[in-house]
Amino acid sequence: MSTPRRALSRPLTLALIAAFAIAMLPGGTARPVLAVSPDVVISQVYGAGGVAGATYTHDFVELFNRGTSSVSVAGWSVQYASASGTGAFGGTDAQITGLPDLTLQPGQYALIQGATNGAIGSALPTPDVTDAGPINLSATAGKVALVTTSTSLGCNGGSIPCSSTQLALIKDLVGYGTANFYEGSGPAPAPSTTTSILRGAAGCTDTDQNGSDFSSGTPAARNTASPLSPCPVGDAAPSVASSTPSDGAINVAANASLSVTFSEAVVVASGAITLTCGGVGKAV
Repeated sequence: MSTPRRALSRPLTLALIAAFAIAMLPGGTARPVLAVSPDVVISQVYGAGGVAGATYTHDFVELFNRGTSSVSVAGWSVQYASASGTGAFGGTDAQITGLPDLTLQPGQYALIQGATNGAIGSALPTPDVTDAGPINLSATAGKVALVTTSTSLGCNGGSIPCSSTQLALIKDLVGYGTANFYEGSGPAPAPSTTTSILRGAAGCTDTDQNGSDFSSGTPAARNTASPLSPCPVGDAAPSVASSTPSDGAINVAANASLSVTFSEAVVVASGAITLTCGGVGKAV
């Protein structure tokens, strides 16, 4: 589902040496999954539990309530599929974990413990959900779905396309690394042995774009006992996700083009962006 475009009216200064020809790049066309979730989302994924050099002994998926009301996840599930394989989400016991009668308050996290490959790394904080057949996540590439049913979706978004009925059961989706199914125009970055992928703003960011909503960083598993982190009320303003040349770049050719990618699709008003060079600015 495409992310709605937003008008960008406030001035935005990019300290770049570049020409004043701009190719605007909105966030891209979203994949056909649910729109921005108003409440519970996947906020962190770590899949290297117990391997050599691992940060934690177990894989984990972290959930977060970014909404303003409490939400029960009873009867929901977390389902996993490989990045580009032929298996369906939740196709085996090791690819699905049912969620208990757990209610998340606004700003509250929940920790779902996954599989382990050994005793290397630190123990997770007390998990809120464990499973006799825990999900074995890939450390670098895969697909994780938060689903509002306890049975397998029966699709994977790649070799087994998801129908509109199946898509409607997906509360949130994160494709990472080389995944072929994800929200938005690209997957979240690949995590590693010592990094997880984390949703921005402590879990609050959700623009339906896995590629910009998530970044890789030091794993920090949070559970229901962690301090609450309520999201600001109201819609956050768009921000610059990246630019070419980068902010502060030097020795850029005078006739070089400038491209800017925002955190969500926007309609840029005339004069909304100012380019500065040596203290001299020009609105475009």
